[in-house]
Amino acid sequence: MSDSPADLIITGCTVLVHDDQERIGFEENATIVVRDGAIESVSTAPATVEARQHIDARGQVALPGLVNCHTHAPMVALRGLAEDLPTEEWFNDVVWPVESNLTATDVALGARLACAEMIRGGVTCFADHYFSMDTVAAVVEECGIRAHLGEAYFSSQGPQGREKSLEFALRHRDGAGGRITTALAPHAPYTVDDADLTATADLAREHGLPVHLHASENRDQAETSLARHGVTPIEVLRRTGILDTDVLIAHGSGILDRDLPLLASAAGLTAVATAPRGYLKFAWPTTTPVRALRDIGVPVGLATDGAASNNSLDVWESMALTALIQKSTTGDPRWLTSRQALHHATLQSARAVGLGDRIGSIAPGRRADLVLVDLTGPHTQPVHDLAATLVHSARSSDVRTTIVEGRILMRDRELLTIDVPAVVAELGERLPALVDRGHGKRIQEYDT
Repeated sequence: MSDSPADLIITGCTVLVHDDQERIGFEENATIVVRDGAIESVSTAPATVEARQHIDARGQVALPGLVNCHTHAPMVALRGLAEDLPTEEWFNDVVWPVESNLTATDVALGARLACAEMIRGGVTCFADHYFSMDTVAAVVEECGIRAHLGEAYFSSQGPQGREKSLEFALRHRDGAGGRITTALAPHAPYTVDDADLTATADLAREHGLPVHLHASENRDQAETSLARHGVTPIEVLRRTGILDTDVLIAHGSGILDRDLPLLASAAGLTAVATAPRGYLKFAWPTTTPVRALRDIGVPVGLATDGAASNNSLDVWESMALTALIQKSTTGDPRWLTSRQALHHATLQSARAVGLGDRIGSIAPGRRADLVLVDLTGPHTQPVHDLAATLVHSARSSDVRTTIVEGRILMRDRELLTIDVPAVVAELGERLPALVDRGHGKRIQEYDT
């Protein structure tokens, strides 16, 4: 341990830890020392080193920062615009027409508002799949959060869409002092043809890039793909080589039993992101098969999708909903347990976005991405089972402090890097032009 002052010391907290079997546990009255953006030590012994900043975290729990494994951050500008609609009408009648109006300024404002919401909700990293991603990368750089970014494209854009996605990924890889990682981002097998997917897989292998896409989002997509093409969307990923890359699959609530062996034998690191609130809202008949994926060793990370469908970027809610929906759909109250839900929220989410060796646990050598949660409120007392309190009683508004790379982005609920009133005011002025659908255009057709 260095004799020079550490950057930050957090004392008096209870820390969520993982043992050598990756089981969740808690250490009480712990001290966390942060230096050069990394966790130097986690100990129950008194601190023996000076620090430039000190947080007294008595009554609080230190958790690894949450990861939003799949979202479209700028879509917060569309929050509540397309309600109570089936998926096809939601896309074709509202969202894709409105998205044809988007400018880089709209994307920047939406991304700032989204980052503010996520930082306040204890999210320290998000995986974003959208347009004008140079703009999102600039917002990430300025506000201090961590992000895994991909420039989305459709085959209807021609080869330029794929090329732009690659150029973005290469240009911003390891950007913002290492806080930005990147991926190739084809939209989905129903909007990107086999030739484009095959070319994407080739580019991913050539450049050492992962792929982030939507696939088998719901049962209708799987059944339509079978009826039209004789293969499921996951089988399309196999035959085009996408499963030979490191791939993050968004949603997967339409993954069928026949898909599981393909996912289990995939040559790359395969993960699935689940965003259960949207599935309930769209009345999809099935959810992400978390238990079946667990049984074949595929990590399932927690996500919110965009706020246009989910209405919030609250990963805390996704954690609780995932646990509840798994109990309901499996008919087994023993699955998912609170500790299992916390594992999905921490290590599994970190692995899903390719950062399993950097974040997802509070341990020496890991990047200092962590949050402090206040459990002194009446709704979180008394505490009989700390894991259950965190998953089923606490909420995102109980997060008091959010830290990324050792930098405090929110302290005692005060955001330190984003001026929310200014963002909201400017966005409000732009909304009439943004939501206009009189032009009759849309960026794509939803037809699965």
